[in-house]
Amino acid sequence: MALKKSDLYSSLWASCDQLRGGMDASQYKDYILTLLFMKYVSDKAKSDPDSLIEVPEGGSFDDMLAAKGDKEIGDRFNIIIGKLADANGLRNVIDQADFNDSEKLGSGKEIQDRLSKLITIFNDLDFRGSRAEGDDLLGDAYEYLMRHFATESGKSKGQFYTPAEVSRVLAKVVGINSQTRQDETVYDAACGSGSLLLKAAAEAPRGMTIYGQEKDNATWALSKMNMILHGNETAEIHKGDTITNPQLTVGKRLQTFDYVVMNPPFSIKSWDNGLEYDYGRFEYGMPPEKNGDYAFLLHALASLKSTGKAAVILPHGVLFRGNAEGNIRRELLKRGFIKGVIGLPANLFYGTSIPACIVILDKENAVSRTGVFMVDASKGFTKDGNKNRLRDQDIHKIVDTVIHQVEIDRYSRMVPISEISAPKNNYNLNIPRYIDSSEPEDLQDLSAHLHGGIPNRDVDALQDYWDALPALKEALFEPLRDGYSKLKVDLSEVRDYALNRSGLEYIRADVHKVVGEWFEAHRDELRAIDADTKPNNLIRTLGNDLLARFNHVPLLNAYDVYQQLMSYWNETMHDDVFLIMTELGNGGTWAKAAQPRKAIEDKDRKLSEEPDLEIGAGRTKIKYKMDLIPPALVVARYLADEQSRIDELDAELGSASAALNEHAEEHGLDEALLAEATNEKGGYSKQLLSEVIREARTSGDQETIDCAEVALKLVNGEAAAKKAAKDGRAVLDDTTLRKYGDLSEDEVKSIVLDDKWHAAIAVRIDGEVSALTQALVRRVQELGKRYLRTVAELDRELSELEAKVARHLDAMGVPS
Repeated sequence: MALKKSDLYSSLWASCDQLRGGMDASQYKDYILTLLFMKYVSDKAKSDPDSLIEVPEGGSFDDMLAAKGDKEIGDRFNIIIGKLADANGLRNVIDQADFNDSEKLGSGKEIQDRLSKLITIFNDLDFRGSRAEGDDLLGDAYEYLMRHFATESGKSKGQFYTPAEVSRVLAKVVGINSQTRQDETVYDAACGSGSLLLKAAAEAPRGMTIYGQEKDNATWALSKMNMILHGNETAEIHKGDTITNPQLTVGKRLQTFDYVVMNPPFSIKSWDNGLEYDYGRFEYGMPPEKNGDYAFLLHALASLKSTGKAAVILPHGVLFRGNAEGNIRRELLKRGFIKGVIGLPANLFYGTSIPACIVILDKENAVSRTGVFMVDASKGFTKDGNKNRLRDQDIHKIVDTVIHQVEIDRYSRMVPISEISAPKNNYNLNIPRYIDSSEPEDLQDLSAHLHGGIPNRDVDALQDYWDALPALKEALFEPLRDGYSKLKVDLSEVRDYALNRSGLEYIRADVHKVVGEWFEAHRDELRAIDADTKPNNLIRTLGNDLLARFNHVPLLNAYDVYQQLMSYWNETMHDDVFLIMTELGNGGTWAKAAQPRKAIEDKDRKLSEEPDLEIGAGRTKIKYKMDLIPPALVVARYLADEQSRIDELDAELGSASAALNEHAEEHGLDEALLAEATNEKGGYSKQLLSEVIREARTSGDQETIDCAEVALKLVNGEAAAKKAAKDGRAVLDDTTLRKYGDLSEDEVKSIVLDDKWHAAIAVRIDGEVSALTQALVRRVQELGKRYLRTVAELDRELSELEAKVARHLDAMGVPS
């Protein structure tokens, strides 16, 4: 039975991390990714006779697996990896990690056990045909591991990885898309592990020709490995310092490319150590000696063809620092090379927490460029542990805004060069000079405090709501005097008016209709999911269409709606699609993918799953997971009557428990006794109550006898109700489990598409309507409370209170 993709990755990470010991994550990644490489190329060689990587005899993952438990396992691993390296010219690339290093991996039994467990973990993965099945299992596994390694490595050691979300933004805003040709080139002069290059190339479905250079030897080796892991065996990744020793040159000039993407080290001080030739990079000015930001930016510019485009991540200082950098910036702006600037949120990157920006360079039509398109995207993110992350909606909004040059208040603007070059700005590109992204101040109105009423400007600020719900404004407000209104209803009634008397039901109905039409338009596509489906293409099509449809729906923000779909995709739907694809790829069916599987219980790896159903009793109880179709959906569709009976039994149990608690409170039964008398099944102990009755009869305490007898009767009633409910649930669980075996292919598709995907997405999007309505209610109530009483009324109340206090003091004989 196939596992969910998210379970696969979390299991992989948890297992690997447990075996890391005291090694730093930035070091441990070299071992894990080497094993991932060995597993992938070995699997691929078995299924692809045209694989560009030769797996020689004695140089495969299977050979490593055969070394499990060997006392010389570390040395054997090194030899096996070395054979693969020699066969493919990959010496000093895939053999960087020493698997016989006792300082990092331990010695004797420790290293033997650690490497044996690691190789077993990777043996559970199967990459044969992963890309042929349309889902990049390997690429996603790599991405998952790299993010975790970067998170664990800390600021000083996490620079090998550019977050995938930022990489996608760079690739898209620079213009790499479905129309990009295979022979077009993309270059990263500080490519690290290659993650940015790979994400950029992934935006071109037909692929691209990849070039890169990396200074750090171990990271360069990692990049070479990752190019092969992602099917880019022919990518040219060079080693060396890009600024002082660029490898991609033609004579004394740099080789040029169609696209450049780069996330260079920020503000490096020793950038020019050993610099002999400028390779034509510094004709617009020499960067300052102790800051290399503009050295990388000018390197990117010089690496572009005459129609080339670049996107470079740099600290905000490049936008406004003066002196040498200010002069370079002025020259670039005068020549029209800077097409756009995007301000990003702080704390996105693993090497630094400072906010960064993306500078977009474009040589095409530079001479006719009359402005710089600026975007302040600094507020669009979500928290993820101790880092911030761009959401899908943030990425889409940035890209849409830049590509279509859409001006949005407090977010984006085309700034004329004439404004940038004006004396007051002097070629300063600091985004807040041109875009005020701050929220408007919530001003207090003195006249309203003095004379009452709510300022019309505050009411008009809610115009988006009034446009969508025109009857609500008239129902809530009426004119008071020029420029001011008053509430027609009590503050406590505002919520009821907004939810039930505003026409909100029509908005909800429209939203429901749009979601239904959208889902119906893609139903055939979803029913046709098979082993060759491209999940990224599928969700791109679904998401873009949903976004387009909600662009015309009043009140809702289309990007918020889009995020609801993407969140559901990331949390649930992608896993579902993966399960279906995997099962179909193995000759199975949707119905087979929906079958229950035993929940993961792995004490060695400290992994376990919360079961959806537990069948049986005692130690023979079996725990099941239903990943594709949760049991509640089967019960709702086929076993509604049985569930109703369980609900009745639960209600009877609740009544019995309430009656027992009420009796205990009414008669003041001893709390200590009751606490001791509560057995593991939740009922009061019959034995203790029977003993109380016997003692009371001996002493002739009739009141205690009556009380305890009633309590005993109630205990018996609760126990019977509890047993009936438990037995009923056990029968329903067993019936539900057996029902899975009766589900047809069409039934499974209908449940997954309609009862699960469509229903869940509809509920999430309806939640956006609720959230906006609640926000309106809070704002109206806030305004109503703020100006509910005038200053004069407050003064009168204060005077009355002062007089009352004075009277009390006088009565007490205290001078006031």
